[in-house]
Amino acid sequence: MTDKSLSEILNFEEIGRYIYDGIYITDKNGKTLYVNKSYERITGLKAEEVVGYHVVDLMERGVYKNGVASEVLKHKKQVNSVAEIRNGVTVLLTGNPIFNSNGDVEAVVIINRDMSDLLKIEKELNSTKEKMKIVEKEELKHKKNLENLQNYQTKNVFLGDSIKIKSIMEMIHHIADLDVAVLLTGETGVGKEVFSDEIYKYSHRNNQPFIKVNCAAIPGELLEAELFGYEKGAFTGASSKGRTGLFELANKGTILLDEIGEIPLELQSKLLRALQEMEITKVGGTESIKLDIRIIAATNANLLQLVKKGEFREDLYYRLNVFPLDIPPLRERREDIEPLTKKFLQDYNSKYKKNIELDQSGFYCWKKYAWPGNVRELKNVIERMVIISKKNAVIGEQEVKKIINIDMDETAVEEEGGLKEIVNNLERDLIKQALISEGSTRKAAKKLKIPQSTLVKKAKRLELNVH
Repeated sequence: MTDKSLSEILNFEEIGRYIYDGIYITDKNGKTLYVNKSYERITGLKAEEVVGYHVVDLMERGVYKNGVASEVLKHKKQVNSVAEIRNGVTVLLTGNPIFNSNGDVEAVVIINRDMSDLLKIEKELNSTKEKMKIVEKEELKHKKNLENLQNYQTKNVFLGDSIKIKSIMEMIHHIADLDVAVLLTGETGVGKEVFSDEIYKYSHRNNQPFIKVNCAAIPGELLEAELFGYEKGAFTGASSKGRTGLFELANKGTILLDEIGEIPLELQSKLLRALQEMEITKVGGTESIKLDIRIIAATNANLLQLVKKGEFREDLYYRLNVFPLDIPPLRERREDIEPLTKKFLQDYNSKYKKNIELDQSGFYCWKKYAWPGNVRELKNVIERMVIISKKNAVIGEQEVKKIINIDMDETAVEEEGGLKEIVNNLERDLIKQALISEGSTRKAAKKLKIPQSTLVKKAKRLELNVH
């Protein structure tokens, strides 16, 4: 028994039924001999409408336009064209001559490919390319932001020479490389953010992102989305692409939660879960995102008092307060005032191309001032002094008093416990207690027997949070 040839197993008509593209065959005179099922599907023409008819007649009858059979017979080579069928379908035609043993054209085989498929693919491809461009643009933007964060290097900031500061720095160097949560406390302006920089700088994560979040600067209703991110369409006004949260951006690195006491109570439970489980879920999402981050929190509020008042979760407080660092105010480390002044003076002289100096009397007055705004106030006052002074000015006691805006009778520059400091502290305590006990500025003002607007102004001047 001999093996059967392929032609004995299948004929070309049977093969044609399995081909996705349309097949159209004519003889050497252009008479249609055969079309397959795919041709009928693509063109909408039945076999009996074209088989047996000459291609020229079919074109004259408007069955299709731009046929290639005649061109293949004429030029005896492959011809490509785009033809339109009467049903509106556009097809890509590739006609090839079939030669006999004498080199004459015996037949023409034409492949019909539905252009609508190609156009659909092209449209989808173009749409995909546009989407990719948008994604690439967002990814590039995100990459640049991330690179900026990853390349973040804290400047060598001079913090002071006092025993208290040196003690804090020793503790920072001791725990910086340990992934314990650190809670930085202290008055406004003492430099809590600068100390967080030091923790980051000496940690093993110092080549990873360092994300700083001012919790008080973000509206409470948006804070969750900013911290944890959100999926597209998670809420009205949400980006159609969604957003990566700050926690996720900080992954492998460090996150500073500044003004942690301002986080709304209803969000604190979610924050606690994120810190305990080291995972987050985006707003509107269902999948958990695992994290590996170092937590630093900072506040000028008394969190224990907030816990007692029910405004801060006790479990969250203890989760954050693993290693507390209380930064003393500048008035409690007066020996740092002079070196800090010289450092800031040098920086701003360089920035504004000046050569401002403080003489001995100026420094004496400078060091006696209470600096209620701490290092931040000191830095801001020095910048203002450099800006308003002549290029080579030497600043003495009288000029210092004018710049700091203190009375000339020395009362504001006495040792600790000077009149201005005492008055400020007394006002701060009275207003703070009234706000805590009464719960609103209106009721607090009524209790203190002063106009509400006066209370708000005083609270802002004394850097108390009012709502």
